[in-house]
Amino acid sequence: MSAKHFFVDPTHLVTNALKSVTLTNPGVALDVDNKIIYRRPGHAPQVSLVSGGGSGHEPSFAAFVGPGLLTAAVAGTIFASPSAEQIRQAILRRVNGDRGVCVIVMNYTGDVLNFGMAVEKAKASGLRIEMVVVGDDVGVGRTKSGKVGRRGIAGTVLVHKIVGALAATGAPLEEVHQVAQLVARNIVSVGASLSHVHVPGRALPDPASDEILATEEIEIGMGIHNEPGSHRSTIDLPGLVKTLLAQLLDWKDEDRAFLSIRKTDPVVMLINNLGGLSVLELGGITAELLEQLERDYAIKPVRILSGTYMTSLNGLGFSITLLKLVETGLGPGKSMLDLLHAPAEVTGWSSTIQASTWENPSTDTKDYGSNDDENVEPSSLTIDPVSLKTALTNGLQRLIAAEPDVTNYDTIAGDGDCGIGLKRGAEAILKFLQRTKLSNDAVVTLSQITQVAENSMDGTSGALYAIFLNALANALRKQVVAAPTFATPQIWGRALQTSLESLGDYTPAQPGDRTLIDALHPFVETLKRTEDVKQAAEAASKGAQGTRSMKASLGRTVYIGGQDWQGVPDPGAHGLSEFLMGMADAL
Repeated sequence: MSAKHFFVDPTHLVTNALKSVTLTNPGVALDVDNKIIYRRPGHAPQVSLVSGGGSGHEPSFAAFVGPGLLTAAVAGTIFASPSAEQIRQAILRRVNGDRGVCVIVMNYTGDVLNFGMAVEKAKASGLRIEMVVVGDDVGVGRTKSGKVGRRGIAGTVLVHKIVGALAATGAPLEEVHQVAQLVARNIVSVGASLSHVHVPGRALPDPASDEILATEEIEIGMGIHNEPGSHRSTIDLPGLVKTLLAQLLDWKDEDRAFLSIRKTDPVVMLINNLGGLSVLELGGITAELLEQLERDYAIKPVRILSGTYMTSLNGLGFSITLLKLVETGLGPGKSMLDLLHAPAEVTGWSSTIQASTWENPSTDTKDYGSNDDENVEPSSLTIDPVSLKTALTNGLQRLIAAEPDVTNYDTIAGDGDCGIGLKRGAEAILKFLQRTKLSNDAVVTLSQITQVAENSMDGTSGALYAIFLNALANALRKQVVAAPTFATPQIWGRALQTSLESLGDYTPAQPGDRTLIDALHPFVETLKRTEDVKQAAEAASKGAQGTRSMKASLGRTVYIGGQDWQGVPDPGAHGLSEFLMGMADAL
């Protein structure tokens, strides 16, 4: 549970967040006193849609106000329903009721009571108004939920979107109300989270309380207000997905079989970020969900929405919603899918893939051939492939053995990835050497090794090595003579000098900047001068050790405070020197 917040005053936080909606969408206005976001007047007459609930679920509900979606949204304090008076003000003063009003509310006691009271007051005043309560959560089954019924969670946004699009067509209140009920009846959702959330301004929970999940625990069926779910578990992601899909789709589960979905039924799947997941992790979860859904249930959704629609502050979890598409009975252009795709000018709705792309998906791909199949033009420079393989193998093995030190140095002076990157590249090249009979052509062999390094190494080190090795192959080719010539240390020295100069076109690093250049530069200069690989490798090692006393001018070490990095060699320089020393020892 993260208890650090930029705002400590929850009231100030909610007010500022609502103000931000008007800043990012000029088409809406804010009633500050009643915490109402509403469409500015001047749009075409239509049934007005009003929704809302406690704050902390953003972008729901305020960011869904605009053409094609809600007419107004009423916000409570964090995780608390707005008052009946706030809602009454929204219904009677902030939206046009000439065509009627449809209120959509999630099934929570406070929301139902307060919105219900406001609706009854509006009816008493003579307004044509209907209310739909959405309860889509299957995480808490029939037995436990009792008379309260299913909670409303992220599936509610699909009701908002479909009904909002229908209202925008000028449909009468009766149709809008009926379709809202129809969509709500055909939605099931369930969520899971790695932790409960901390509400700004509240005291921290007791570390020994049930509110704190153990490191390995997952709350299955957790609500969007910190409510507990059906149970806790220590399963991995595939096991979690299996459990959640079973709660949604197992018709034999009498406690949760709220909606029958067969493999032939068209469905929309919504994967919703509860607020704290990275986009990267949500993408991985989405892929796992769809793989299991198709494999275990033979269901392939006709539409997939994955993003942040209804949060629980910064909740470290996600929810899954399945919408079973059924006929609305309203004719062409007004199916659930048509309305889901209809445009909406709001900041909170994040689906931009058009219907035509889904309905006529292209299966074409573009492939110009594998890089492995590239033909490298032979050169006249020759090498002894056996000696080269022995030297490279020894150098690479020494580099792999040095990985823990490199990683340790980079953890102190950088971001900790240098050692793993170098090891990954070294292991890939070793594998290549073991399964490949090397050519005696220096350029061909170097080009093949370079390709392996490019495909296996990433980050700054990977880019630097790729540039340097490609430039080295080019420099060797330019030295080719008519007759086959053995690549002597003198030839290698000249080529290395040229490739070092080429590397300078892409990085300002110079000796003394505390980078791998502090090992590479002395190696090249010494080899060019002495034509002795061992002396050159020793110069590289000396250069790498010299970085212990250098202040960084480039790389992440520049941003690191304190003095912990002093006395630690540059990780990249150390790794390179270890490789060169190992290679020299075998020659």
